Amino acid sequence: MKFEEMKYERPDFEKTSKELNLLLDELENADNSVEFLKLFDKMNTITSHVFTMSTLSSIRHTINTADEFYDKENSYWDEITPKYMALDTKSKKIALSKPYRDELLKEIPETYFKLAEFQLKSFSEDILDDLQEENRLTSEYVKLKASAKIEFDGEILNLAQFKPKFESNDRNYRKKAFDAYIKFYSDNAAKFEEIYDKLVKLRDKMAKKLGYENFITLGYYRMNRFDYNEEMVSNYRKQVLEDITPFAKKLTKQQANRLNIDKVRYYDYTYKYVGGNPTPKGTFEEQISAARQMYHEMSSETGEFIDVIIDNNLWDLQSKPNKGLGGYCTSIHEYKVPFIFANFNGTSGDVDVLTHEAGHAFQAYMSRNIKVPECVWPTMESCEIHSMSMEFFAHPWMEKFFKEDTEKYYHSHVESAIMFLPYGVLVDHFQHEVYKNPNMTPEERYECWRNLEKQYLPHKDYEGCEFLEKGGWWFQQGHIFEMPFYYIDYTLAQVCALQFFKKSKDNYAEAWKDYLHLCKLGGTMSFVQLVKEAKLNVPFEDGSLKSIVELIENHFNTIDESKL
Repeated sequence: MKFEEMKYERPDFEKTSKELNLLLDELENADNSVEFLKLFDKMNTITSHVFTMSTLSSIRHTINTADEFYDKENSYWDEITPKYMALDTKSKKIALSKPYRDELLKEIPETYFKLAEFQLKSFSEDILDDLQEENRLTSEYVKLKASAKIEFDGEILNLAQFKPKFESNDRNYRKKAFDAYIKFYSDNAAKFEEIYDKLVKLRDKMAKKLGYENFITLGYYRMNRFDYNEEMVSNYRKQVLEDITPFAKKLTKQQANRLNIDKVRYYDYTYKYVGGNPTPKGTFEEQISAARQMYHEMSSETGEFIDVIIDNNLWDLQSKPNKGLGGYCTSIHEYKVPFIFANFNGTSGDVDVLTHEAGHAFQAYMSRNIKVPECVWPTMESCEIHSMSMEFFAHPWMEKFFKEDTEKYYHSHVESAIMFLPYGVLVDHFQHEVYKNPNMTPEERYECWRNLEKQYLPHKDYEGCEFLEKGGWWFQQGHIFEMPFYYIDYTLAQVCALQFFKKSKDNYAEAWKDYLHLCKLGGTMSFVQLVKEAKLNVPFEDGSLKSIVELIENHFNTIDESKL
């Protein structure tokens, strides 16, 4: 079914909760696995419908945040979702109590029970009102960013539409564009500060209600970090600081040399090459056609997948007024299909959507027949392995998109993968500091961010931009507001994806086989288990980042930068 034909109808909570509570009573009294599984399947059918309606509402709201109907529906789901969570928590509590779990494990993945344990540790009806308020505040943040209408160079632009301006060959133009873009955040700083301050204090309050010292413990439970803890993450950040930050500083100097400038400044970071960055060639329609051809040539599975996406309009890719920012992939449960949301802007990031978000979508498609909805997707850091790795598996087809800019794209893509790692762990470190000290003033948060930038990103130069110099960059990072602690995940996945990159260069067919196996597993295993199943090294292991630096240095040694 085409996306626009998928009917949205708000579920009646009173009716649905009544049905679920009756099933919960039966589930609690189920004294054998056969009876339990029958009831479990019935519950999944009902909750799958609820998930589907919630997802359809969310997608259509982000496509047009000014749509009055879906704006109201979004507010409704902000209010009602915690109530559904309360019912779901009851079902998980019952599942954990059963003495016949070994029998259940023959049909239900072990990760379901891990998810259940973590949900019980992170949810209570005592925080239901707080969760509703958290949803409302994060929606307020999304709408604030989506509201941007900035006059620049004779145009009215939203934030996403500024990105191509940052890649102009004219350095003065880049500076003017970036200054106009960042002025939106500066002008609205008080509102951003207010939203975040409320979120931090609210999350700290929830953590304390649940018996935790601060939100960090609760945040880790909410992120379902089965395999690793705060200490392991801290050690990983230390490795990035020691092994990757110096390499990133070296790459920034090389960028300055390529551009024939004395220093890379805040408005230069996204501009990589004299003559311009690699850009997709051809019309939007031609890029979609190239994506279809690429995935048909890649494998029979990806060919089938891309036809389902394109033929059923299961994506919304082009930027337009009032559209939410960024990009994401989600699943529409009842239809067993993924959906991709993005904001094309004429940069190489458009092609990255066709590989990155499509990597997420491909994994969801390959896992669509896993019976337990919670186990279709793995935990967040594992999800990002599929997306980031697909970017590298797509390398042999990049000439279809970039033509004469292909070599530039290869260099830029690999360099960006490395340059991202210190920034990714900085975002994580910042959040740890914030939630350890929830009563920080806005000024102290600015200072905290800027001090951490100087550690992890010493090559960043904000001379001439007072707002960034004082530490205002992080307002742009939606994860900090919307999904606390969801960011280190990208860096862990990037380390795994770079390993797939090496494997694909050594033996593409063998690497693809391991990747396909990983996608089919969905969320039936934990992060470390999945990494090992894919025959990759676990990023937390000492020395894992040194080997990544060696890999990239060897790769760059094969490239003649003078030709870029």
